[in-house]
Amino acid sequence: MTKNILIPFILILLLGCKQDKKSPLSIEEDVAFLANDILKGRETGSPEEVVAAEYIQKRFQDIGLSPKGNVGTYFQTFTFTPKIDPHGQVQFVSADSTITGTNVIGLLDNKADKTIVIGAHYDHLGMGGSGSLYTEGEAVHNGADDNASGVAMLLQLALDLQNEGNQGNNYVFIAFSGEEMGLLGSNYFTKNPTIDLSKVNYMLNLDMVGRLRKDKTLSITGIGTSPIWNQVLNATNTDFKLVLGESGVGPSDHTSFYLQNIPVLHFFSGQHEDYHKPSDDSDKLNYEGMRQIQEYIEAVILELNNSSRLAFRKTKNESEEVPMFKVALGVMPDYLFDGKGMRIDGITEDRPAAMAGLQKGDIVIQLGDSLVTDMMSYMRALSSFEEGNTTKVIVDRKGEKIDAEITF
Repeated sequence: MTKNILIPFILILLLGCKQDKKSPLSIEEDVAFLANDILKGRETGSPEEVVAAEYIQKRFQDIGLSPKGNVGTYFQTFTFTPKIDPHGQVQFVSADSTITGTNVIGLLDNKADKTIVIGAHYDHLGMGGSGSLYTEGEAVHNGADDNASGVAMLLQLALDLQNEGNQGNNYVFIAFSGEEMGLLGSNYFTKNPTIDLSKVNYMLNLDMVGRLRKDKTLSITGIGTSPIWNQVLNATNTDFKLVLGESGVGPSDHTSFYLQNIPVLHFFSGQHEDYHKPSDDSDKLNYEGMRQIQEYIEAVILELNNSSRLAFRKTKNESEEVPMFKVALGVMPDYLFDGKGMRIDGITEDRPAAMAGLQKGDIVIQLGDSLVTDMMSYMRALSSFEEGNTTKVIVDRKGEKIDAEITF
């Protein structure tokens, strides 16, 4: 055997051994498989992504979901030509092409009039390349939080909802390919649906749900896509400090469904320093936090069981208001921070913030002459600078105001 044939063969053997057990697999076990080094980061179209798809298919079968991909299968494949222009669009084609992605789709059919779609992307960055924040060459980007965590939670939700019996809803579970390349799998599915989209009541998207913090801050975006979301999310919440966002448009797969006039929610446990780096490994996930998020999602679903069809509402596209930048501070913002200012969640070495002595946990409250009260005001302030500019920054560091000089 050649090396290219041998590796997928070994992976398939590993898949079979992993699932040769009587009891259902746990969230930890699903993450451990999907985020294993041997899967080489599950890059879209790679042999290793295909093995991950086979794994998810087998899990769907064991749970008892029916195939809902291409006729008689769990797989919906799509071929495409990668975009050369970063501002252009990917072209889906029917013939052989450069890359083939594979959505994995399972149905829990309760013969109901309403269908709920639950989705999570399973692809990641492979060995790095475009999108990676790692600067030291090729390395396996396991993507435990992004997004083995979402797929593992999706599988547990499928198992629990199957065990609940007929709840008045059908459930379609989709593990999307191509998300990291631009929401390709969800885009393709909504334009080539294997179900009747007119029966979809709402879509829940699980993307990066594995790093719940000690303060239990949970971000949920899309609440503006139906008038009922705010009420239901707060009524069923007993554990979390919720950070709620209105827009149905965002950098994940729920966007594709929102654009089809379907109410959506995106669950997200927060950014971290391991995002899009090889260090996003399974041992760093908060598995108890994942179970709490899963139980919360089930409570939301059950709360809506006897309700009528959700009304859809268009929301402001917040991404259209984001200013363009010519410079970067070299920090990772804390997107779950709901206080005044922009809290720094990570610092990149040898970039302006690090060289100015800023630290993780600092809250930027002024940049140049502009006050910073939230993420949008921070971005507006940053957009006014060009490379070579020097300005002052004021941060709140544990209650103390610290002045520093920043050179971009």
